[in-house]
Amino acid sequence: MVTVHDAQPAGADPTAGRRRVTVVAKVLFALLGFSALVTEVATLVARNRFVPGDFFSYFTVESNALAVASLLVSGFALAQGRSSHGLDLFRGAVTFCMTTTLLIFIVLLSGYPASTLTAVPWDNTVLHYLMPIAVIADWLFASRVGAIPLRRALLWLLLPLLYLVYSLIRGPIVDWYPYPFMDPSVRGYSGVAITSVVLAVVLALVAVAVAFVARWTPVGTRR
Repeated sequence: MVTVHDAQPAGADPTAGRRRVTVVAKVLFALLGFSALVTEVATLVARNRFVPGDFFSYFTVESNALAVASLLVSGFALAQGRSSHGLDLFRGAVTFCMTTTLLIFIVLLSGYPASTLTAVPWDNTVLHYLMPIAVIADWLFASRVGAIPLRRALLWLLLPLLYLVYSLIRGPIVDWYPYPFMDPSVRGYSGVAITSVVLAVVLALVAVAVAFVARWTPVGTRR
C-alpha cells in the first residue's frame, strides 16, 4: 500500500495565511478608526459645533489619526512582504500614543459622560477603547524587524511634552483647553504641573514597556 501525504508546494510560505488575516485586520481597524473620526466631524458640522482648531487639538484625535495611518502603512508593507526599522519605530511611537490615550481616558476622563467627550457615543468606545486595544495587539503580535533601542523609545516622550506645551500656549489665546486636567482655571498651574509630572513618570514607564515588548516576537512572526 502506498500512502500519499499532503505536502507544501515548493516555495510555499507557511505563514502566508496568517499574514493575510493580519493585513485584513489592520485594514478593518483602520477603516473603523477613520469612520469614527469622520462621523465626529460630520456630526459636529451638522450641529454647527465644529471648530477645526479645537477638534484637531485633542490628543485622542491626533493619536487615532496616526493609528489609522500606522495600520494602513504597516498593513500594505506586510502585504508586500516588506519591513523596516523606521516603520517599527513609527509603529512603536503610535502604540505609545494610543496606550497613553487609553490610560489617561481610564484614569482621568472615564468619569465624564460620553456625550461630553465625543459627539456620538459609539465613537467614544471606538476612539478610547477599541482602537488603542487594536494598536497594542498589533504591536504585540504583528512582526517587527528587531528591538527598539531604549534611547529612541524615550524620544517618544517628546510627543506628549510638545502637546502639553502647545495646549498651554494655545489655551489662554482661545480660552479653551482640550482636557480639564490641563486647564489652569480648574486647579491652577500648580495642579497642572503636578499632574504633568506624574503623567511624565507613568508615560516614561509606558515607553520602556513598549520598547521592551519589541525585544520579544512570537514564534513564527519574525522574518
